[in-house]
Amino acid sequence: MPQASIMERFEVNKETIAHLKSLLRSENKQALGQYLAELHVADIAEIIDDLSIEQAEVVLSHLDDEDSSAVLMELDEDQREKLVERLSPKEIAEKFVTNLESDDAADLLQELDVEVQNQVVSAIEDVEHASDIVDLLNYEEGTAGALMGKEMVVVKDSWDITRSVREMRKQAGEIEQVYTIYVVNDNNVLKGRLPLKRLLTANVHSKMSDILIEDIEGVHTETSQEEVAQIMDKYDLVALPVIDTLKRLVGRITIDDVVDVIREEADKDYQMASGISEDIEHSDSIWQLMRARLPWLIIGVGGSMLSAVVIGGYEASLAAIPALAFFIPMITATGGNVGVQSSAIIVQGLANNTLKSDNLAGKLWKELQQGLLNGLIISALALVFSILVFSDINLGFTISSALLLVILFASVTGTLIPLTLEKLDIDPALATGPFITTMNDITGLFIYFLVGQYIYTSII
Repeated sequence: MPQASIMERFEVNKETIAHLKSLLRSENKQALGQYLAELHVADIAEIIDDLSIEQAEVVLSHLDDEDSSAVLMELDEDQREKLVERLSPKEIAEKFVTNLESDDAADLLQELDVEVQNQVVSAIEDVEHASDIVDLLNYEEGTAGALMGKEMVVVKDSWDITRSVREMRKQAGEIEQVYTIYVVNDNNVLKGRLPLKRLLTANVHSKMSDILIEDIEGVHTETSQEEVAQIMDKYDLVALPVIDTLKRLVGRITIDDVVDVIREEADKDYQMASGISEDIEHSDSIWQLMRARLPWLIIGVGGSMLSAVVIGGYEASLAAIPALAFFIPMITATGGNVGVQSSAIIVQGLANNTLKSDNLAGKLWKELQQGLLNGLIISALALVFSILVFSDINLGFTISSALLLVILFASVTGTLIPLTLEKLDIDPALATGPFITTMNDITGLFIYFLVGQYIYTSII
């Protein structure tokens, strides 16, 4: 099916969805087919997400098996699950799995029950394709082995150019995108890669071992997908080979797979920073949404209660100097904001692997320096404001001193907490959310009232 040029961006909006629905109601198969032929599979998938299951089935039926498979993998997971569960294992195998590359097929099967998985695999006529999928299903989720695909162009280092080209033509016919040509020995051990330029300019009698480039090392099947993404990002790779413990080539990971990983990790970190403890979608059930949100809401309420206890412990101070109460929100908000900012920088450094373990002391010192500078500026502004508005120099010094100490404390905790969580194998993104905000609220109030008590000793 011809696909719309991605250079001419197609916008999915209410009008395009309404137009497709009108074509579905008219049952004009020819007009519907022509309209779908003008769209990219990603746009079709975006439109289908707003259709009923019955309408989605009609749309997929107007696509050839290859395009309907591509659309299926672009769909929201819940929508895809609803479509697939209406099909028999044989239909899933013939209409979708057979037309997907091994990594996408394995991802699809991973969403099915084990019993259905086995039935689908048994219905795949291409034994080699079925074997590749089963192999991928055996790898632990989140590893390079589970992320990789089996489709790649591979030549032996003992072959000459004539035979290599002949073999590459056979292999390339079954692969959608040829990113790299890999060279292995007779034991399938990865030896290097073959640039197209060298292949075109070399003597036809040259062996692959003479013209290959050895500057390539694969990642192991057990390597985490996060590390894979970091490697491909750092070295600007579009494909990365995967090897087993014997350094045998077993698959390759392509850039489109890594983009999905980066997006998933970004979504997960954003949700965790927002106090959502599980990976959820807007279409998930109420119970799933509640279960993901409730724990940190409870922790937040608990933190607020502790803050109330702290304030209650200084009831006499507030009674003697009521103006202290006016600045409680500012103290807590400033501490929370500074802590989140500091932790966000550390989490970012840990995530993209730019924060080195031998420079942690330097990082802490740098945060202290900038915390001190920010604190001096903010506390000076608060001092001037409180004196001008309340004409109370003691109140001004209380607020400004407390702000300076709170900012310094929040800068330190915002740096140390994510580093500590990382050491404990807990996702440091947790430190950019309610955890650090709640903690800084409580400690900020302690600091504020202690400073006030010290400065107003003669009064309270």
